[in-house]
Amino acid sequence: MPPKTKDKGRKAGAQKKKKNPGADVEAEGKHRLVLLEKELLRDQLALRRDEARRAKASEDLLKQRLQGLEAELGRARSEGKAIYAEMSRQQWALQEKMETQSKQLEEETKILREQLETCQKEAEAAREEAEQALKEQDQVLAQLRAHVEDMEAKYEEIIHGNLDQLLAKLRAVKPQWDETVLRLHAKHKEQLRQFGLNPLDL
Repeated sequence: MPPKTKDKGRKAGAQKKKKNPGADVEAEGKHRLVLLEKELLRDQLALRRDEARRAKASEDLLKQRLQGLEAELGRARSEGKAIYAEMSRQQWALQEKMETQSKQLEEETKILREQLETCQKEAEAAREEAEQALKEQDQVLAQLRAHVEDMEAKYEEIIHGNLDQLLAKLRAVKPQWDETVLRLHAKHKEQLRQFGLNPLDL
């Protein structure tokens, strides 16, 4: 009995299949469509997973680059702060140095101005003294010239007066001098004759 039931069932199924072949084709088509959709979904899911992995890798790479850039930015900020601090220190030191040099130059300028004023006053005083000395020297020279001229006039007067007196005396003495010369000459001739000499031979 049971085998007969099985056969009957097979027969019934066979009969059904035979009776609805279009339904089987449609079911098989739907099954294949579902399988295709399933494969398509699997492929899409795989693509999405690949895209997600690539996106994750890109995100990790971007995070690493971002961390590197943040580290470089931090170092740059630290270096910038250090450079700014060093430049501020140098600027402050330079400003203090410039202020010190400016004060020194102001003091030196003040001292030099005072020395210049003193030198100008001394030079003015020396110029006035020199002018006064030159005036006095000119006066002394004028007095000396006048004195010399006066002495020259007096000496000329004295010399001319003495010469005139001397010439007068010579004129007065000349006759006596001529007589004495003639007398001595005659005496000399007489002495030569006494010795037997001719005065003309001499």
